[in-house]
Amino acid sequence: MTGRRLVNGLESSAVAADDRGLQYGDGLFETMLVGEGRIRHLELHLARLEEGCRKLALPMPSAVLIRDECERAMEGLRSGVVKFILTRGPGPRGYRPPAEPAITRIVMASAPRPRSETHGPVTVRLCRTRLGLNPALAGLKHLNRLEQVMACAEWDDPRIAEGLMLSTDGRVVCATAANVFVVTEGRLVTPAIRDCGVAGVMREVVLRAARQAGIPAEVQDVYPDDLEQAQEAFLTNAVIGVRPIEEVVGLRRWADGEVTRTLSALVTGGGG
Repeated sequence: MTGRRLVNGLESSAVAADDRGLQYGDGLFETMLVGEGRIRHLELHLARLEEGCRKLALPMPSAVLIRDECERAMEGLRSGVVKFILTRGPGPRGYRPPAEPAITRIVMASAPRPRSETHGPVTVRLCRTRLGLNPALAGLKHLNRLEQVMACAEWDDPRIAEGLMLSTDGRVVCATAANVFVVTEGRLVTPAIRDCGVAGVMREVVLRAARQAGIPAEVQDVYPDDLEQAQEAFLTNAVIGVRPIEEVVGLRRWADGEVTRTLSALVTGGGG
C-alpha cells in the first residue's frame, strides 16, 4: 500500500520542470521509519537535515511543519516509511543558486517492506564503484546518489542484499544504503565519515547504545583487511535497524555475533 504524496503541503506527484532538485540534485532528503503511528528518531533526522541546510545554505522548514506533513502523508498507515525531500525549488538556468529560493517540500509515504527484506543476516559484496572525496558534502544525505546508483547496478544476484563501497583511496566507508560496523575482539568500530559517505541516524543510535552498554566503540578508518580480521560485522540504517552480515562475497563469512545481537536488542527496545 502506498501512502499519500504531498508537494508543498498539497496532494500531488508533480514538481516544476525547472526545480533545482531535479536539475542539479540541489537538495536533501531523510528516509524515516514509522512504527505505531510515530516517526522513529525524528529529532536525529531533523538535526541532520538542519546541518545539511546550513551547509547548503537552504532555508530550513520548521520542525512542526515537517512533522505535520509527514503525519498527513502517513494517514491510514500505522507503520511504514516516510521520505521527506527538500530542494532549493525552481530557479533560472545555471548553477548559481537564487538569492531567495522558493524551496520545494516533497513527502512520500509507503507501507513497510516484507520482513524478509529488512531482517535477518545478509550477504554483501564489495563494489567496484568508489566514492569520490569531498569533505564539504561528507555526512550529508544530499540528492546526488549517482555513485550509489552505479554501485547497485553492478550485480543482479538475488542472494546479495547490499554492496559495500570504498573511497577512491581504498577505505571501506559504507554500504550503498547503510552504514557498516565491525567488531574485533569485543571492540566496535565504524568508518569515519570525513570526506565521503552518509552519517546515518541509526549509526548514531547504535554508537550511543554501545557506549551506554559499556561496549567500546570507536569511529576510525576501516580497510578491507579489517573486515577479514573482524569477528562480526553488521549494517545499519533507519529502516532496517541493525542487520548482521553473514558474508562478504569472496572475502569473509561470519556466524551470529554476540555484540551484534546485543546492539540489535538495545536498538529495537529503544524504538529502532
